[in-house]
Amino acid sequence: MADYETGLAQVAANHQPLTPLLFLERAAQVFPDQLAVVHGAVRRPYRALRDRCVQLAHALVQRGVGRGDTVAALLPNIPEMLECHYGVPMAGAVLNTINTRLDAATIAYILDHGEAKVVVVDREFMPVLRLALTQCKATPLVIEVADPLAPAAVQNETLGGVAYETLLAEGDAGFAWPMPRDEWDAITLNYTSGTTGKPKGVVYHHRGAHLLAVGNVLSAGMGRHPVYLWTLPMFHCNGWCFPWTVTAQAGVHVCLRAVRGPDMWRLMGDEGVTHMCGAPIVMATLLATPEAEKRALPGQVQFVVAGAPPPEAVLAAMKDAGFAVCHVYGLTEVYGPAVVNEWHLDWNARPAPEQAALMARQGVRYLALEGLDVMDPATMQPVPADGTTMGEVMMRGNVVMKGYLKDAKATDAAFAGGWFHTGDLAVKHPDGYVQLKDRSKDIIISGGENISSIEVEDALYKHPAVAVVAVVARPDEKWGETPCAFVELKPGASATAEELITFAKQRLAGFKVPRHVVFAELPKTSTGKIQKHVLRSQARDE
Repeated sequence: MADYETGLAQVAANHQPLTPLLFLERAAQVFPDQLAVVHGAVRRPYRALRDRCVQLAHALVQRGVGRGDTVAALLPNIPEMLECHYGVPMAGAVLNTINTRLDAATIAYILDHGEAKVVVVDREFMPVLRLALTQCKATPLVIEVADPLAPAAVQNETLGGVAYETLLAEGDAGFAWPMPRDEWDAITLNYTSGTTGKPKGVVYHHRGAHLLAVGNVLSAGMGRHPVYLWTLPMFHCNGWCFPWTVTAQAGVHVCLRAVRGPDMWRLMGDEGVTHMCGAPIVMATLLATPEAEKRALPGQVQFVVAGAPPPEAVLAAMKDAGFAVCHVYGLTEVYGPAVVNEWHLDWNARPAPEQAALMARQGVRYLALEGLDVMDPATMQPVPADGTTMGEVMMRGNVVMKGYLKDAKATDAAFAGGWFHTGDLAVKHPDGYVQLKDRSKDIIISGGENISSIEVEDALYKHPAVAVVAVVARPDEKWGETPCAFVELKPGASATAEELITFAKQRLAGFKVPRHVVFAELPKTSTGKIQKHVLRSQARDE
């Protein structure tokens, strides 16, 4: 037997920590004059983007920021947010991007829990940060971003902090920024939504960020120099790692402060957008834009969507409008998307309803994810691949988080049995594709029978008047729980509760049919996800 160990040590010449930070160095070296960032009048090439990021890193170090320090960012999708994704970890620090729609009390909790040493803030969010700073113990250095595209009403806002451009001027683009000592070093900190208590701090490492970014390149079909429209918030799972993904291919980051239909169509037409990501609500916003405000697309746009599977009518409308849809699934704990609906070319020949049913499945693991299965959480054994037996989706691999910051108990529970427990319930089809049926907390148990809220929603989405629907459990004295549907109708459309209930009866077993229908605008998160915990509370009050 040959000895493959002696004299074959891991040394600097043959092993370096994986990190997405080197994507920027390579892009700036190979394509220094290639357009990197577009934002209003700003059109910045890769050489300039790289230099600004390194200046930011050096300026932070000069002000005492170093390895293990947390730098928070309360920013929309603007160039400075992109620069923080490189400059902060180039200083050895950890970037904590904060959801810009959070209330002051939650922001205060995050600043304290993450021990923020610095916070970078846009003018629009200075009022909520001002209030948060009165409620927390942390006293971070405030760096203020003056984006000319910020709303006029906030242009004079200030917290008396350091101007971002002033900070950058303190830095040297020639700074020899330190590589991570280990690829296991933390790179970012992302907080969960906190819908069932205090938000948990999810810690990402350099290795996972590198691998997920490469996985995105492959799954999104991203060739050299893609043009990416920032419709997904960069504060959400670090924009699913696309700040690093796009740069790996020396692409163009087209920034967008707010998701508005006319602005998206204008930028897609003017900049030749090739890729974008978002929740189904972004699709709906695109399709609902008045025809007069739409622009002709220069080519097909790849739209990577996560969340609820797009209804058949929406898929057809997106295709007609010039979009190719790629359905993915993931969680904050796995850096964003880690499962993809790998589309088979021969599926294109199938009828539209069958294609929609295939697209509704979440799919198979990313190349960057080593393990994906649907398992019985009690026995930790895989469920049969029969498309009907439900179990919990579990994952393992290099794009699973380090764990929850300062919460060993929650980390241990999430990793019990050697797998990451997602809390999502699903079935596994004979071809191995996974399909979500519900969150474990969203399953409806009526008369001892499990009802998938997603199955009921899918049935109601087929009604031509329904734009958005969410189904939750409503307490019932006889059955324990029964389905309650909250519905948003399409503009100009009409339907009654009785009509929708009758419609559902034609497509579902009787016990699965909603007993109540409520017409209302559905509460959504900043990333377009429906807040079912709010609806469950409303259903109880009903």
